[in-house]
Amino acid sequence: MSNQTYDAIVVGSGITGGWAAKTLCEQGLRVLLLERGRNVNHRHDYKNEMKAPWELPFRGKGDKRYLDSHKSVQQHNGHLDEWTQDYWVNDSEHPYQTADDTAFNWYRGYHLGGRSIMWGRQCYRWSDTDFAANGKDGHGTDWPIRYADVAPWYDEVEAFIGVSGASENLPQLPDGQFQPPMALTPVEQYMREQIAAHYPKRCLTIGRTANLTEAKLSEGRVACQRRNICGRGCSFGAYFSTQSSTLPAAMATGRLTLKTDAVVDTVEYDATHKKVTGVNVINRETKQRERYRARMVFLCAGAFNTVALLQRSVSGSFPNGLANHSGTLGKYIMDHASTLGVASIMPGFEKHYYYGNRPTGIVIPRFVNLAEQSESYLRGFSYQGGAYRPSWSRGTKQAGLGEAFKQDLRGPGDWKFVLTTFAECLPAEHNAITLDWHNKDADGLPQLRIDFTFGENEHKLLRAAKEEAAAMVSKAGGRVLFGSDRPNPGGSAIHEMGGARMGKDKTSSVLNAYNQAHDIDNLFITDGAAMASSACQNPSLTYMALTARAATFAASQLKQNKI
Repeated sequence: MSNQTYDAIVVGSGITGGWAAKTLCEQGLRVLLLERGRNVNHRHDYKNEMKAPWELPFRGKGDKRYLDSHKSVQQHNGHLDEWTQDYWVNDSEHPYQTADDTAFNWYRGYHLGGRSIMWGRQCYRWSDTDFAANGKDGHGTDWPIRYADVAPWYDEVEAFIGVSGASENLPQLPDGQFQPPMALTPVEQYMREQIAAHYPKRCLTIGRTANLTEAKLSEGRVACQRRNICGRGCSFGAYFSTQSSTLPAAMATGRLTLKTDAVVDTVEYDATHKKVTGVNVINRETKQRERYRARMVFLCAGAFNTVALLQRSVSGSFPNGLANHSGTLGKYIMDHASTLGVASIMPGFEKHYYYGNRPTGIVIPRFVNLAEQSESYLRGFSYQGGAYRPSWSRGTKQAGLGEAFKQDLRGPGDWKFVLTTFAECLPAEHNAITLDWHNKDADGLPQLRIDFTFGENEHKLLRAAKEEAAAMVSKAGGRVLFGSDRPNPGGSAIHEMGGARMGKDKTSSVLNAYNQAHDIDNLFITDGAAMASSACQNPSLTYMALTARAATFAASQLKQNKI
């Protein structure tokens, strides 16, 4: 047991853990940052970043037998390949359970920086269309905050991490502190114009991404090199990750202590003083148990792992999980219902091409049920995707033989335009996480059990999105190849949320407006577990803004001896 008492312990070093550590340290607090996985040093430990395919044993595809044995779930996410496979967990060491009717792919990374190394980097603000939705239609508990509460923290986060994008003046997708946007391809620009002409209330714009288009040299970060291999780790620091951004800032204060290979088993609770006092940790290398004490605790381990940690932390005061007097802990989990909305060919642009790579696509923000409910379904959907011309590798998936076939593959293929649907997932009590106490993972922790199904509203949204996507392409003169209205398995969007939601009423939620536990005033949860609804756009920017806001509030409360 450490004799030192820190001002704050932060559990988890991903997108939110890094922001919590940075903010708390800059507020003058002594912080212990705990990461359950291995250390990954910026630049030095991006082992495969610069390797060509022929330098890898399986030319980038990976060993199928190894993946089937050790990455049985992780291999199905589109970000995993032979360059990046070591960042994704070993499913044979960290299995989880699902209900018989549940299809849920839980994609995780247990190492310093977590998924901030491998994330898709799409950064979108939420608006009051999103924060007011639960209260407006009665599904889920009303958010205790609105856009005005979070807007200044969006500003702070965007300015620090660097988000490139174009301002569009859309109420449902507020503009931010943008660096210059990346360019649209010729077909994307054409589709933008066609959509605006046929659908004046819809907008196609470049994806807002945490890739620098202008260097931040004072922070050791240069502009994006447009390699589009971000998931390997970026030695240039050209996209936001814990390693390139928040961790160096926290370290620069001299007030951060970092410990990796530290698996937090439980959070300690003092029933007399009604406060948490620290955490109990399993050293992953020695298997010894350690205890660390602090005046407050921030849980940022990722939505489901944070919920599991609370569920493991049982006591006489909280027999059903820490901070769970409401009985809602583990319930109302969400993930966007995602699928391929449309794949199409766009003729007439054979003379056009593009050069280089671009680490983002396009987005068409939500355009249904905005000011008023106008459809038979609730909430809405958005699209992400883009236009491109396939290279010679398309030949591996099409029939052909002989000289003419080879000659055709020397040039680019037809222009393709693709839209992937992201539909909002309504919070539902039956979508929940529990613990399987009888089966343990390699760290000795009880396995998670996930019960999750998409409801009828999610299916209605995907059907509508498929029809609208096909209509937009057809009106622009494109040829629709196919589309889908069947959701990918839960977890496929890698936007798992909920389980310890924010709310105004402590009888139906776990956290208040500052991500502070209703039941325990020195316990804060700022990762995806805190989300009371899912919206239909990527949530990571909101996680970071809420974390910066909560950590600033918590530091102030601690200094005033109010917690």
